Amino acid sequence: MAAAGPTSSGSLALCRQLLLSLTILTFACDACKQVILHVPSKLDAEKFIGRVDLKECFRSANLIHSSDPDFQILEDGSIYTRNVVRLSSQNRSFTILLFNTESQEKKQISVLLESQTEVLKKPYTKEKVLSRAKRRWAPIPCSMLENSLGPFPLFLQQVQSDAAQNYTIYYSIRGPGVDQEPLNLFYVERDSGNLYCTGPVDRERYESFELTAFATTPDGYTPEYPLPLVIKIEDENDNYPVFTETTYVFTVFENCKVGSSVGQVCATDKDEPDTMHTRLKYSILEQSPSPPTLFTMHPSTGVITTTSSQLDRELMDKYLLKIKVQDMDGQYFGLQTTATCIINIGDVNDNLPTFTLTSYVTSVEENTIDVEILRVAIQDKDLINTPNWRANYTILKGNENGNFKIVTDPNTNEGVLCVVKPLDYEERQQMSLQIGVVNEAPYIRDSSSRQTMSTATVTVSVKNQDEGPECNPSTQTVRIKENAPVGTTSNGYKAYDPETRTSTDIRYRKLSDPKGWVNINENSGSITVSQSLDREAETVRNGIYNITVLALDKDGRSCTGTLGIILEDVNDNAPFIPKQTVVICKTTMSSAEIVAVDLDEPINGPPFEFSLESRNSESRIMWKLTRINDTAARLSYQNDPPFGSYAVPVRVADRLGLSTVTSMNVLVCDCITESDCTDRSSPRAGSGDVRLGPWAILAILLGIALLFCILFTLVCGTSVDSKQPKVLPDDLAQQNLIVSNTEAPGDDKVYSSNGFTSQMVGASGQGICGTMGSGVKSGGQETIEMVKGGHQTLDTCGVAGHHHTLDSRRGGHVEVDNCRYNYSEWHNYTQSRLGEESIRGHSVIKN
Repeated sequence: MAAAGPTSSGSLALCRQLLLSLTILTFACDACKQVILHVPSKLDAEKFIGRVDLKECFRSANLIHSSDPDFQILEDGSIYTRNVVRLSSQNRSFTILLFNTESQEKKQISVLLESQTEVLKKPYTKEKVLSRAKRRWAPIPCSMLENSLGPFPLFLQQVQSDAAQNYTIYYSIRGPGVDQEPLNLFYVERDSGNLYCTGPVDRERYESFELTAFATTPDGYTPEYPLPLVIKIEDENDNYPVFTETTYVFTVFENCKVGSSVGQVCATDKDEPDTMHTRLKYSILEQSPSPPTLFTMHPSTGVITTTSSQLDRELMDKYLLKIKVQDMDGQYFGLQTTATCIINIGDVNDNLPTFTLTSYVTSVEENTIDVEILRVAIQDKDLINTPNWRANYTILKGNENGNFKIVTDPNTNEGVLCVVKPLDYEERQQMSLQIGVVNEAPYIRDSSSRQTMSTATVTVSVKNQDEGPECNPSTQTVRIKENAPVGTTSNGYKAYDPETRTSTDIRYRKLSDPKGWVNINENSGSITVSQSLDREAETVRNGIYNITVLALDKDGRSCTGTLGIILEDVNDNAPFIPKQTVVICKTTMSSAEIVAVDLDEPINGPPFEFSLESRNSESRIMWKLTRINDTAARLSYQNDPPFGSYAVPVRVADRLGLSTVTSMNVLVCDCITESDCTDRSSPRAGSGDVRLGPWAILAILLGIALLFCILFTLVCGTSVDSKQPKVLPDDLAQQNLIVSNTEAPGDDKVYSSNGFTSQMVGASGQGICGTMGSGVKSGGQETIEMVKGGHQTLDTCGVAGHHHTLDSRRGGHVEVDNCRYNYSEWHNYTQSRLGEESIRGHSVIKN
């Protein structure tokens, strides 16, 4: 309170100095222009009365002042009343002072306020009419203030033509506000040209009116062109700025930096753009909860930012701001509107999860798995059911054998400790685990801090359980020679009690013995050979014979194990030759390879000794054995033996002298490959088993279909030509059916039932006649030829490379005409020869 006096005195002194400076400026500055404003006789406080173009007079003024304290001048030239002003009987004037403090340049504008009531009361003298009549007929600028209070009709201006000096002129107007909507807002006096407004106008609906004025004589003559008349509606600050939303909701994360953007608010104003009426300023009126102030708002853009980095959601998760927007650039007389802004504080992981206890104790029975043994709880101040709150547990120490695992219960966020691998009381009675917990989301604070993870200790006690005998290892082995005599005893399978670590009171039974080779002692588990053991038996895998043993304690608890009997090999198998028939193609080779095998292990097997086992000296003279490697030898002939089959006995002995004699069947053939000799040596059947593939069957069906078509055509042709004289000879039935069989090497013969002689058909010829001609194929296929009686030469129907001549019974020569016969000729020919004898008893004709 003591400091208030000097401060007030200093302010008063400053005001006095400023008034003195303005008074001096008033007399020192230059007059720029004069402005006349027509206003009502009574002006309310903070009322807009007009606008002056300041830049037209002074473009760089940074100090604007009114000489009349009842009026205020803004930067855009808008003039407002400070107090209530009355213009009763005289006009009022004041001066607008413009000053640039840098260049010391000064200007002034005179403003004259004329009462519209007084203007209307003034009579128009003849001198004024004549002076105004001298003005040219031209657009006259005109304006009026929106929402004017009148009195109405309100005089705006006078329209007058120069022609009124010589003629009687009547004036009229048209356009919006006259004969268009809004109707009858303006009118003009016919004789004087005075323009009036009948009521207030809202600029937000009508910014201006474009009227047209007309000047005419009483007889209808128009001395002037229509006059465009624009009436501009001056804006009044009659619209409040309005926020785009009544309530704004923004979110900003806690612990954000100073100056972080929260959001932006926006407001609109229907008044005239780019004027003080629409120059908006934003501000924050109130923050709840109040201190400290955490937010600020940019006055021009409406952007809200933070002023502190100490936002903490755990302390306060929401703030409520009351915001304001005011026009007139925030001047005290500007119109204002308020709104609400809700700022939610977003959560980040700035709080570590911590265990409610630092140590836990639990227990579990041995040999149990997949059981829950403990639940641990944590505390976390972050937002529930978010990654900043959800916990991830881990076992840091003590789980080297993988007996435990810990998972998160998604409903309670607790850590659930489970046993996933059985514990053994006999090995360890107590275990100590160290567990840790972190959040799903990373911690935002300094990660180098030692306190980034909360830990706890869990002590797990293992409870003893009578689990019965233990078969460990589950697979055990013993060694026995395969030729061990029946009754041989050997150690068997051993199980033990895990509590006493002994095999006392454990009984054994044999569950499986594929060959029944051994017996098991019930008390000791030893085995006794009951049958001859054979290492080469089919149930032995890799020399091991497996049996399954059941071990039981006195309470009936049991375990199962496998006893593998390793059969030690003895030389009980002589080597032998699996392939006892070999082929020697005499034209391409002079020997054959013989391979021997031994079922014993390699220690009792190769290298083998091959020798000829024959008392007949001729065999030794004809055959010779040559060693190739440890398991194979080469058998070769000597002295060029004839083709045929030979029995050659060969002895094979292993490294220990155990041997066998194999009688080899050696085929000496005239062949290129062994398969050729095998095919030729196979016995022939009277009729082969012919198997046809799908394509062959399809070809046969197509051939049958084609044959029926040809026969149908021939029958039809025969029936048509039945009345014509017969051209063919009567002895057509004497034709010959020639059957040729070339299945094996030898002479092919042709027989004829009518005693005709024919030449032999070679086996390599091929038929060229087509369906009704003769054809000869190699490889054992038959050839059928149909020849007319008489001495005939088969030039066109013969076999390629051969010429057949048949002696005719009737004499004469008949040439075969391309093997073409009709159906009746073929039928007569075949029916007479169906009983002829087949050649060599196995030639078959198949359709």
